[in-house]
Amino acid sequence: MAKKKDFLPKILETGANELEVIDFRMYEKMEDGSIYEWVLGVNVAKVKEVILRPDNIVKAPGMPPEVEGMAKIRGEVVPIVNLAKWMKIEEPSEDAGKYVIVMEFLREIVGVIVHDAKRIRRIKWSSIKRPPPSIDERLGGKVIGIIEIEGGQLLLLLDFEGILDELGMIKVFGITEEVSEDEVKREGKFKILILDDSPVARKIIRGILEKDGHEIIEAQNGIEGLKLLEKLLEEAKEDGIDITDKIQLIVSDIEMPGMDGLTFTRKVKEHPEFSKIPVIINTSLSDKATVDKAKMVNADAHLVKFDAPDLLKLVHKYAVKKINNKEV
Repeated sequence: MAKKKDFLPKILETGANELEVIDFRMYEKMEDGSIYEWVLGVNVAKVKEVILRPDNIVKAPGMPPEVEGMAKIRGEVVPIVNLAKWMKIEEPSEDAGKYVIVMEFLREIVGVIVHDAKRIRRIKWSSIKRPPPSIDERLGGKVIGIIEIEGGQLLLLLDFEGILDELGMIKVFGITEEVSEDEVKREGKFKILILDDSPVARKIIRGILEKDGHEIIEAQNGIEGLKLLEKLLEEAKEDGIDITDKIQLIVSDIEMPGMDGLTFTRKVKEHPEFSKIPVIINTSLSDKATVDKAKMVNADAHLVKFDAPDLLKLVHKYAVKKINNKEV
């Protein structure tokens, strides 16, 4: 029976621009026989539990080679991804993968086999730096950022959304469906700012919104988002118009290096001009704590990725319908 490694912490203060990361390790056997230690991380908010590797993993047909199989965990049938296979590393031994990190995001539960789970680290989003191209390319562009830890080691924060998308495990709900006029009142097309550090997520969200006729601008984190808003505000003042004539809606992820979406939203809602712009928190996290955090920073709505009809409904519900200071 799978045993839980119980060290999940309390929720962090909302909008503090901090997160907690599970530090886990993967060990790669090198050509000279030495062992290289990969120091990796995942946001605690995505993690349900860390368990010993279950012995009831069953391979199913049609799965990619990186998916070890399916296992029943606490009554749920969960796909189990072998991270070593995805990383294309040679493991020190056949039984190196001792633990499974059970994650829940994007409405899915998935288990990831890892070699060791070390500890919880509390870090600031501002301390997360972009990875050097060599490291990012080695892991298929799926590194959100790097964090320097003790001993000069670098912890790599992995983009599990991108990994699952690569394995064909991401669902975009309703992407091929037409949303009826009864469901969405199509009262104009809007200029929308989307914030997400994941290129995969930005591509999917941009596709949904552009298909509906909206103009999109992008930012990779809250810092870039605020700079874009400052630029738009300056342009609006020069043109003698309101900021909402330049931008009608913001759709923001939460997990972003530099400045997270909750901190970004709090700053937007505290600004005398930016606060006029509705903000939709669009995240892979669906737990009640995340919804509560979004409310605490005065986000207008919370949405779990990637639900095309629901996103479009919220866009048309909250977008400021003003063009040249006139209601649409």
